Amino acid sequence: QVQLAESGGGLVQAGGSLRLSCAASGRTFSTYGMGWFRQAPGKEREWLAVMIWDDGTTYYADSVKGRFIISKDNAKDNAKNAVYLQMNSLKPEDTAVYYCAASLYDKFDYWGQGTQVTVSS
Repeated sequence: QVQLAESGGGLVQAGGSLRLSCAASGRTFSTYGMGWFRQAPGKEREWLAVMIWDDGTTYYADSVKGRFIISKDNAKDNAKNAVYLQMNSLKPEDTAVYYCAASLYDKFDYWGQGTQVTVSS
């Protein structure tokens, strides 16, 4: 089992920045990568970014490419215990509950409880 806990959400004005954190615990050594998702009221869950642990490869959804950056805890070699989402140039349409998720291979198997991000215009 892998446990995930997001933090860092809050209220920010349009154009501002927030950094979300996701702390992982449990059998994190078994994970292949971690990602970030969000879900706005009345909308489907949207994938935002993923990081593959082995080589640090990252992928982004077009909606956030160039504004959001996914990263890991670089203070520790091969650490799989934390992933971050730096969000810049935030827009009101970025308002949503943000979730991190961990993948064992080809799907996301574990999810956090989410953290609310609200962007005011």
